[in-house]
Amino acid sequence: MSLARASRHLLRSQALGRPSVVLGATAPATARTFFTVIQQGHEAWRLTLGKNATKLNPGLHLYVPFIHSVQVVDIRETSVNITDLIGFTSDNVPVSVSGSLFFRIRDSYHACFSVHDVHSNVEKIGTSAMRSVIGHFAYDEIIGDRNKTNTKLHEVIGSTIEKWGVDCTRFEIQTFKPSNREVERQLELQMEAERNRRKQLLDTQAQINVAEGQKQRTILESEGSLQAQLNEAAGKKQQTILESEGLLEATQNEGRALAMQVEILAASLAPGGASGEVLESHRAKALDTLVELKRIGELQAIARGGGNSTYFFGSGGGKGAGAGAGAGEGEGEVKKLAQDPFYVDNMQRWKKDVGPQQGMP
Repeated sequence: MSLARASRHLLRSQALGRPSVVLGATAPATARTFFTVIQQGHEAWRLTLGKNATKLNPGLHLYVPFIHSVQVVDIRETSVNITDLIGFTSDNVPVSVSGSLFFRIRDSYHACFSVHDVHSNVEKIGTSAMRSVIGHFAYDEIIGDRNKTNTKLHEVIGSTIEKWGVDCTRFEIQTFKPSNREVERQLELQMEAERNRRKQLLDTQAQINVAEGQKQRTILESEGSLQAQLNEAAGKKQQTILESEGLLEATQNEGRALAMQVEILAASLAPGGASGEVLESHRAKALDTLVELKRIGELQAIARGGGNSTYFFGSGGGKGAGAGAGAGEGEGEVKKLAQDPFYVDNMQRWKKDVGPQQGMP
């Protein structure tokens, strides 16, 4: 084997992470044949006659053909793609899953001597674990929360490959779908039914909320109306009390004013004026005088009115006319009324105003 071919064989072995054994070279031996180079990011173990493993860090190391064999391991984080894996969920839905398993070799010694072809075995463990974990979840759970599934896969795979000196850094599900069109169509119908059910629940809850709102509004309106009626009744009560108190006070004031007027008139009618003795007869005469003055004032107000009604005055005139009294009594009242100067004056005025319109003399 020439030196160039031996070097290429060593580099391919290092890149693939497989045991590298250099049997020797047919070309004349040179100083370069007895050395090997470990690249950065890799570790290697050199065996002497198949035992006594020696760790080789990145750099230049001695390599004697026929005596030494070297296994190179890539200790950088790498990934394994698992594509189109067919499995079943816990609700018996056939699915097709694809994902990526990321791992990193932590202990290169165990990766070389505790397992044969660590990369291939990690891929097989990832495939088996994915199929197993998918079977523990329902279809909707995986669709709704992939992180939960990824975390479970990370735990299961990591606990298995840990004894090989390999750490599972993470697992990512890339695609997750039904394995055939018929299953996909059934799932679409199921999801549509679930959406309709949720919509009905939301509509029912909305109607309940509206009814509850109307109920509360009715209660508040009735309470407000009741309170308004109570306030109005209390206001009317207070108004009535105030009006009655005002009326009482006004009546008392009118009574006191009338009493003062009677006393003043009675004192003026008494012999000797205000300094004389005021008798009950003087007070009675003063009261009659005030009543007559009040009557005259009311008659003047009637006379100034614009109506054309007929009024009968006197102590018995209205009663005789309304009850159909005798002719003699009625004529006497009429004569007595005709002698009243106030009546005569208003009669003449009434004839003057109304007579031309009705053809009266």
